Amino acid sequence: MSTVALFAQLKLRLLAGNLRGDLSRKLGFVFTLVMAVLLAALGFFLMSLIRLAPHDIATDIVIVVYTFFLIGWMIVPLLAFGLDDTIDPARLSLFPLSTGRLALGMFTASATGVWPAATLIVTAGALAGLATGVGGLLVGLVAVLLQFALCLVTSRLITTALSGALRTRRGRDVLAVAAIFVVLLAQLPNLLVNSDLGDPLAILRGTADAFRWAPSGLAAHAISDGGLVGLAELAVLALIVLLVGWLWIKALSRALVMPDSSTQAASVRKESGLVDRFLPDGPLAAVVTKELKYIRREPRFRVGWFSAVVVTVVLAFSLGNSIGDSSGGEVGPWLAILLTSSGALMIALQSGNAYGIDGPSIWMNVVACGSEESFRTDLAGRHLANAALATPVLLLISVAASLFSGNPGAIVPALLAGWGALGIGLGVGSVTSVTIPYTVPERLNAFSGAAPGQGGQAFASSMGALLGIMALSLPFVVPIALGWTWVCVLAPFYGLLVETLGRRLGAKIGFARLPELVAAVSRPT
Repeated sequence: MSTVALFAQLKLRLLAGNLRGDLSRKLGFVFTLVMAVLLAALGFFLMSLIRLAPHDIATDIVIVVYTFFLIGWMIVPLLAFGLDDTIDPARLSLFPLSTGRLALGMFTASATGVWPAATLIVTAGALAGLATGVGGLLVGLVAVLLQFALCLVTSRLITTALSGALRTRRGRDVLAVAAIFVVLLAQLPNLLVNSDLGDPLAILRGTADAFRWAPSGLAAHAISDGGLVGLAELAVLALIVLLVGWLWIKALSRALVMPDSSTQAASVRKESGLVDRFLPDGPLAAVVTKELKYIRREPRFRVGWFSAVVVTVVLAFSLGNSIGDSSGGEVGPWLAILLTSSGALMIALQSGNAYGIDGPSIWMNVVACGSEESFRTDLAGRHLANAALATPVLLLISVAASLFSGNPGAIVPALLAGWGALGIGLGVGSVTSVTIPYTVPERLNAFSGAAPGQGGQAFASSMGALLGIMALSLPFVVPIALGWTWVCVLAPFYGLLVETLGRRLGAKIGFARLPELVAAVSRPT
């Protein structure tokens, strides 16, 4: 069997493996398949519609779209690193294949699947929307194939060159933070639409001119020209694809012989024992110390906290601009209260699945928790560690939001409201952590928030926590919305009450179903 056929068959078997397992995994695969088919059909239809536009504008559109696809293929596989077994060359290093045949096989695996097929279909839509005549169609067909090959080899060059770093803890840190920024880029079209940036056609023309001589721009212009100039551009594009492919093979041969840095031992630092200065020695201090170590060392904790702050900043920017424009620049103190409470909500949602990151090591909690009271102490230690870090963060958010909204006097009410929202979130998280637990995968990225087959649990847990926090926040949110900001004084006490009741209820439920909790958070990832 040839290398191409072998790797294509292996990739298809991996895809077919998604149809085996529990119902949620099957539904996830079917949903992905349907989405890919719909996006491919819609993309091809929209690309064919550009024939209705003037030829120069249609060319500019194809240049921008082709560049977008190339950038997407450079970024998205990095975010999926650890999920696709055909991306990491270390997974294939034991195959009895030469580097050239292994590169050919990885290229075949990259081109096999529903999303590569959807990309090729949308890219081919430019033939229907831009090509003219038989010559243009033939040149365009070659241009589409070269553009698709360029996306694949560029993607594999980047993932192969960075594979060693992406297997390390710091690499996963950077990767997860990059995933957050990619998600936040979804706000860019909204900002562009709502901002006064001038003539959209001028923006399109300027963007297309910037990428005119990029490889993707050469492919798009070759389809548009269809003559001798198009053939020359195809020759240049083919040389670029061969050069990138050669660089990929060189990077692959180096990656196969380099040691795995993720297995190298890390240095151990002496702990300062600051918790012992404030808490008496005992189970509570032990849990707080452990949680603070997790938050400092564990990439998944750091990413969660970072995303909470970034989402709050983006929300502040969006709300500040929209409300400032609608109110003539005058914003009341409630904006600072809303932003600080939103930041507290984002932080509290990190505790909605408190035991998910523990994974199989949760058995130590089960051994230590011999009673409902000890389980309640464990939850209290987790909440205390989160509150210790959340307090300075909320103080910073309240000060920044108050100054940003032009109401320095709102700092104290905003901070009090943030403390109240944090307490509510921790209380609700105590219940969702034991009623809808799930495993948090070791390698976070934009596409995995839970172990395979537990996507439904993750969605239900997040939505349940969000709805519970919103419902329990109404007693002090409604008066604040009516202008009674003095209610913020009562918010911390109300939040503490909800946290205490939620912690007691969570301990009662969690201690009764410890076996189910261990099984749910110990799924293989």
